[in-house]
Amino acid sequence: MDSYVMKVSSNGQVSIPAVARARWKCDRVLMVDFGEYVAMRPLSDHPLDDLQGKYAGRGPSTDEVRAEERAAEAERER
Repeated sequence: MDSYVMKVSSNGQVSIPAVARARWKCDRVLMVDFGEYVAMRPLSDHPLDDLQGKYAGRGPSTDEVRAEERAAEAERER
């Protein structure tokens, strides 16, 4: 496990070290405030695909829902 010290800018921004960015290959992170400390973890480009447990694989994809909604909207406009 690696640790990094990062300076917080006056705008509240931090720079993630290049080594960590290269390892995780992500451009977005989730920061969770636990009160006495924070944790950062990489976010997927498709976070819904990462669902695990009870809701994993259930229901239609977002693309399917969008297509159905567009078709229904087009029908209403006719």
